[in-house]
Amino acid sequence: QVQLVESGGGLVQAGGSLRLSCAASGTIFRINAMGWYRQAPGKQRELVARITSGGNTDYADSVKGRFTISRDNAKNTVYLQMNSLKPEDTAVYYCNADVSRYILERPSTYWGQGTQVTVSS
Repeated sequence: QVQLVESGGGLVQAGGSLRLSCAASGTIFRINAMGWYRQAPGKQRELVARITSGGNTDYADSVKGRFTISRDNAKNTVYLQMNSLKPEDTAVYYCNADVSRYILERPSTYWGQGTQVTVSS
């Protein structure tokens, strides 16, 4: 199996910064895209940022210029650096990864358990 474990969430004042990490472990042959999503109370889960195995990135318009996604392929880890945080960034943040466990297996999407980010005004 594949496990994704997030860390780095917490409470921060508006304008502050947080760095989220998500490490994948288990039976892994290859990780394709990795991403961060978030879900605020009463809202649908939405894409925050995504990064391919080659380093190409994509961001939600609401976080462009403030958040940076990166990954360390040697550590099977994806990061989300969040700067200039706003109260509307408050949500549970989830990482995901498209993983092939074996050489001929099509990738499946795995999710972490989520980490709470709360931004106070």
